[in-house]
Amino acid sequence: MKMTALKQAIEPVLAAHGLELDDLSLVRAGDRQILRVTVDGDDGSGGGPDLDRIALASTGLSAALDDSDLTGRRPYVLEVSSRGIDRPLTEPRHWRRNQGRLVEVLRRDGDRWLGRLVGSDDRGAELRTDAGSVRLDYAEVARATVQVEFNRPAKEIQDGH
Repeated sequence: MKMTALKQAIEPVLAAHGLELDDLSLVRAGDRQILRVTVDGDDGSGGGPDLDRIALASTGLSAALDDSDLTGRRPYVLEVSSRGIDRPLTEPRHWRRNQGRLVEVLRRDGDRWLGRLVGSDDRGAELRTDAGSVRLDYAEVARATVQVEFNRPAKEIQDGH
């Protein structure tokens, strides 16, 4: 399967379901291939896509791929999933969709920041940390990940911070 052709076939199907292609990979597993499609999108409240929308998109992708000659004769398994919380924040949309969450940032200069994501735009993001607010340009960020919180105060959840 050609990745460029697959991408061109997959993106319109995802767009029809209000989703975006985040990652695409093809892995051999014995005589089969595994086509992994990772999606992203807004759920209306700024968060990621819901499972119902991903399931509908998966059905649409399966039909589109089966109707094309892109998969060839070799059997394949289609896996469609959301980005998940453990994926790094690499695009401005990832930052926007995680506003209010706790984020750990490793800057290119080695500094680490842990703070609540309180705002973002096309050039950078603002974190509220124990030391106050800090503005980070995306160009300064080596890696940023959302931190899982099990005991987040209810007031912060209600306020979206």
